[in-house]
Amino acid sequence: MSTLPGPYELEATRLILGPEGNATPKPVTDTFYQELGSDFGSFAGHILISKFDFAEAWPSWEMHPKGDEFVYLLSGDVDFVLWVDGAEKTVHVNQPGCYVVVPKGIWHTARPRTPTSMLFVTPGQDTDHAETPPIG
Repeated sequence: MSTLPGPYELEATRLILGPEGNATPKPVTDTFYQELGSDFGSFAGHILISKFDFAEAWPSWEMHPKGDEFVYLLSGDVDFVLWVDGAEKTVHVNQPGCYVVVPKGIWHTARPRTPTSMLFVTPGQDTDHAETPPIG
């Protein structure tokens, strides 16, 4: 066994699932996201497991071009907003245990109604961010 079984705290140590099925805990640092590409070969074929708590709307939109994202509500009440066919499509999630599937290539953001905690399973290679979803 190359990885210690834990326990780990997901906010401080994210989990990277590799293309061969290996799981690698990675501590969060100020340069965490920049390190993913260098530490995991451009992050090709990898999945990031993370947890975030937020009480304010996300300041930007994001998009994952390499696969669908699974977003699971742990607690709270949130509008998960997808940019579909040039318009916002809001998915209201307010029951812990419910989840949203963000399709590959769809821009999305979140607007919590109350403090919210969510688990993310993200195909992170080439993730893009923008202040607003690109038109066209």
